[in-house]
Amino acid sequence: MKSLLGFDTLITPKLLVIFYWIAMVLILLGGIVGIIQGNVLAGILGTVFALVMCRVSFELIMIAFKNNEYLRILAEKTDKNA
Repeated sequence: MKSLLGFDTLITPKLLVIFYWIAMVLILLGGIVGIIQGNVLAGILGTVFALVMCRVSFELIMIAFKNNEYLRILAEKTDKNA
């Protein structure tokens, strides 16, 4: 609990995974609705494009959190060597 209250553990990356899967499901549902409405090609292409862009955008956000994690590891190794 101390690590959570002291911001030693980040919860945002865990929440991003949940939001990512929710976004993927919503994109797929939107694509299915588009296909059912008669826009088959637009529904398929739009869904594929949206899925790829969703993945890329979430990866870009996660890079910031991974960089923070790697910097923390480097700082801990530097403190041990000093």
